[in-house]
Amino acid sequence: MATNAQLGTEHTIDLPTGRLAYRERGAGPPVVFVHGLLVNADLWRHVVPAVADAGYRCLAPDWPLGSHATALPPSADLSPHAVPRPIAEFLDALDLTDVTLIANDTGGALTQLVMTEHPKRLARVVLTPCDALDYFFPPGFAPLTKLAAIPGFIWLLSRLGQLPLVQRSPMAYGMLVREMPPADVLASYLGPFHDDPDVRRDLRRFLRGVNRRHTLAAAEKLPDFTAPVLFVGAADDRVFPARLAERLAELLPDARRATVADSYTFVPEDQPAELARLVVDFLRSA
Repeated sequence: MATNAQLGTEHTIDLPTGRLAYRERGAGPPVVFVHGLLVNADLWRHVVPAVADAGYRCLAPDWPLGSHATALPPSADLSPHAVPRPIAEFLDALDLTDVTLIANDTGGALTQLVMTEHPKRLARVVLTPCDALDYFFPPGFAPLTKLAAIPGFIWLLSRLGQLPLVQRSPMAYGMLVREMPPADVLASYLGPFHDDPDVRRDLRRFLRGVNRRHTLAAAEKLPDFTAPVLFVGAADDRVFPARLAERLAELLPDARRATVADSYTFVPEDQPAELARLVVDFLRSA
């Protein structure tokens, strides 16, 4: 669960899918942040303050992707095709309109599904390096979908994930971020996964459903999404090739591109100030 006070006031909301925790800071047009697998809203802790101070209402939920504090009910559908539903439910429950979604990593794939299945409340989208097209998951992380089906694997991963050597490995955060987040942030990412068997159950169910057919199907509908989309690439990304964002941008009627230097996939961790600047400029111009 996100714990960083820079994200603003802590709230919970009961959605049809289950209970969701989120942080809120600022006032103005709504900006909703969508993180990826095994992180939470703390990913955005250095981005939200600058965007909020520029005159926007920033909402950063902990989506049910393994670092959420409250597990969903056992009956909740956590297939990748269904996980975008809580995003749409969240926008509906708070009656948010003219929404900007900002996404990273796995959250980008889910955002593409929102763009194609639940677009009515969206005014613009920012996609930092993320899963798309035939990269869901990217090759380095694709084995997780099969390993998750092995009894005991997710439990073992939750234990190994407490070791700094494993945290820095290519199968964890080592390929995603230049410098490891501080210990308290890593604890917020990995604590729920370690401590709560129901959170591990949620993660297992999501992983077992990951398949590129979901993002490829979304791509077929993306030409119908006419709102502006900003792609923020990372010059040193080792997970998602630049061509992937280029291919996705070619499908969209109003796509813009920018590249951030000295960053891996987790641009909100590596270059939060530059990302916030690009976001605010985009919000003001689009």
